[in-house]
Amino acid sequence: MDKSKQPFHKSKRSFRRRLPPIGSGDRVDYRNMSLISRFLSEQGKILSRRANRLTLKQQRLITIAIKQARILSSLPFRNNEKQLERVESIPRTTGRSYNQK
Repeated sequence: MDKSKQPFHKSKRSFRRRLPPIGSGDRVDYRNMSLISRFLSEQGKILSRRANRLTLKQQRLITIAIKQARILSSLPFRNNEKQLERVESIPRTTGRSYNQK
């Protein structure tokens, strides 16, 4: 049989089912920082549902918990650690000195 006329066959891969990121015993609460921090990016943004592999209901609960923690100052609204390091490492120089005449 010609290669061009062979039927398309999917390769049989063994798929390993991934464990859900939120277990049945985990309580989604604004006080559960270890759980909440898993769903935040390095910049402090809430990760998408697709990236988290959450159901719609779980994503809503996580989002509400993160927002409550931010309002109660348990979490920062933004994580500026990288920006602070960059600003501190770059010396500030002005183009013109006002003390000179």
